[in-house]
Amino acid sequence: MGEENHSATTDFILLGVTGQQEQEDIFFILFLLIYPITLVGNMLIILAILSDVRLHNPMYFFLANLSLVDIFFSSVTIPKTLANHFLGRKEISFGGCLAQMYFMIALGNTDSYILAAMAIDRAVAISRPLHYTMIMRPRSCVLMVLVSWVVGNANALPHTVLTAGLSFCGNKEVANFYCDITPLLKLSCSDIHFNVKMMYLGVGVFSVPLLCIIISYVRVFATVLRVPSTKGILKAFSTCGSHLTVVSLYYGTVMGMYFRPLTSYSLKDAVITVMYMAVTPMLNPFIYSLRNRDMKAALGKLFSRSSLSPP
Repeated sequence: MGEENHSATTDFILLGVTGQQEQEDIFFILFLLIYPITLVGNMLIILAILSDVRLHNPMYFFLANLSLVDIFFSSVTIPKTLANHFLGRKEISFGGCLAQMYFMIALGNTDSYILAAMAIDRAVAISRPLHYTMIMRPRSCVLMVLVSWVVGNANALPHTVLTAGLSFCGNKEVANFYCDITPLLKLSCSDIHFNVKMMYLGVGVFSVPLLCIIISYVRVFATVLRVPSTKGILKAFSTCGSHLTVVSLYYGTVMGMYFRPLTSYSLKDAVITVMYMAVTPMLNPFIYSLRNRDMKAALGKLFSRSSLSPP
């Protein structure tokens, strides 16, 4: 008889962020604060953009889509983490584990490609302002967002299918607070050689938008440095500053997590995932609204409209 696949009948155990109960209590409170702030902050960004006609342009179209992805991104893991801690449980079904992994990969990739679309938008606005409306047409922007979603889901599907075919016949303790591909591969008693190759191929797909962002900002900086006006330089950098901050936060933590050998992964690395999975989606609305005069005006108008509406 061949090796039995115990995957479909066995739950996994999520060890949490640190595996220490006192520290898990702290992270429970942290997630309990982060999640509603993330939902409300990103929903306000979307509503402000939809309600203010001045924000109906490519930059804010991409920002609204980024906020939508961030809402889904944090909702894949945090509610389950909060529910498990509240109920004193750590189990997650095999199907639920695969679903978490699929959506985390898909949404993480979609997020990165939308960030790349935003970088391209800024590069075109600064380096080719006279051709901006022709290049960044509504149809082109919608196509870029659709490609982001398609590539994200296309990248997640093979990893999920391959993981579903693995056997997990020994330890079922996932060294994280959600099902991530890296700790799952470390738990498998099957041959994961092909899975690891696919994982690194996925990292390559994930790196494509980062390359687009780098090229876009090289072009931005090359254009800006040719501008003799200090005021023009400051305006250009203020326009790109929010996006660069978000990109640095997101890619800095993701690269620290996945751009290294599988064997080096351990439970302590789960703390890194908290940054890009929970903290970054929460900070994005603040970064974009606090440093953007048009967004602050739109949010102010949204609040004033809601306060003046009859009960």
